[in-house]
Amino acid sequence: MSVEENTTGIRMDDVLRVLDMTRLLAANFDLDRLLEQVLQTGMQLLDAEMGALWLYEPDTRELVSALPVLEPPLRVPEGLGLCGLCAAERRIINVLDAALDPRFRGSIDNAVGFTTRSMLNVPLIARDGALIGVLQFLDEQLAGYDDKSETLATILAAQCALALQHVRLADRVERSERLEREVEVAREIQRSTLPTQMPELAGYEAHGHFLPASYAGGDLFDLVVLDDRLFVLLGDATGHGFGPALSATQMQAMMRVAFRCGAGLGEAYRHVNNQLAEDLPADRFITAFMGFLDPGSHELHYLSAGQGPILHYHAGEQRAEWHQPTTFPVGILDIDEVGPTDLLALSPGDIVALISDGLYEYANSEGQLFGEARVADILARCQNLPMSELCEVLLEEAQAFGNGAAQADDITLVLLKRLVQ
Repeated sequence: MSVEENTTGIRMDDVLRVLDMTRLLAANFDLDRLLEQVLQTGMQLLDAEMGALWLYEPDTRELVSALPVLEPPLRVPEGLGLCGLCAAERRIINVLDAALDPRFRGSIDNAVGFTTRSMLNVPLIARDGALIGVLQFLDEQLAGYDDKSETLATILAAQCALALQHVRLADRVERSERLEREVEVAREIQRSTLPTQMPELAGYEAHGHFLPASYAGGDLFDLVVLDDRLFVLLGDATGHGFGPALSATQMQAMMRVAFRCGAGLGEAYRHVNNQLAEDLPADRFITAFMGFLDPGSHELHYLSAGQGPILHYHAGEQRAEWHQPTTFPVGILDIDEVGPTDLLALSPGDIVALISDGLYEYANSEGQLFGEARVADILARCQNLPMSELCEVLLEEAQAFGNGAAQADDITLVLLKRLVQ
């Protein structure tokens, strides 16, 4: 399948609306406005007559109505009714006619004078599996919700859950009077977006690692299998603190949304870039490598938006090949067209090393940099190690080179190896 194909059947204008919503959610820290944006966007995308949003209280194991605004708010125990069952089972519940479903309680109907027939219940689940709440889309007609509606609602719910987590973390910053607290919150945002386990891909080994500096920066990585291909992302937002960390996670979230909606690599880059070019301050941008590794063809199709160098170690020839960025950093300026993706063909034993500048620029007390030559030498010496151990060697030798000098920047590594069968 071509990287540019759209296989979901979702219209591109819907993709753009979801991307725009993702951008707004990532930049919004007013809880009431955020919840309204989520519900209104979902109702527009799904053509729903009404919606409701419930937030989960872990202490009481209850769902509390947030929208529509009711005084006092409604409370539903986890597991009771369609909303409670959606929360308890962490799954979508799609009902064509609620009047015929014995699980339907009609709490919202009774409160606002609505008569629900078709109904879609969608759980809001954080990346760590924690339940955030439930979204409901309601209609008085027997219109029903199809598979495309469920896909869009799932994407919307994932972004809503992520945004709500960020709002709660941001509230801590607002209550804090010290920079250290802001740094810690930024770190939590960064950690929340990192893969919890490395993906498995036939014939390949992949490993990613993030080592923060003392001040929060904007590094991140992502490794996830999408449609039998490995999506690879390494990003670095300029600056330190809460803003860059948020910018990087915003880009990651928007990219994932675009791919789930069926956008190709170049198409996703263009839309995300143009939206962030509008949102980011003039002195802010994000360097990013993004690509798809096809284990069948052993080809890595990629765009490198200001992120480099890219190291391709050819095991058969025992040599390192360096590749420079292929396009502008994300958020620098609007672009109308994106050229074709670049390609790395991996032979057995080959390694692709994506490494942020925090490692290459690791300096000792004399101001000397660790540099590209030392990285290439380590790959040549340690190419037969598991990628997790190779990562450890790179970090250990950089720290030994520093000889006690403080780490000045985040270090992020993504290592991909084609196994020798």
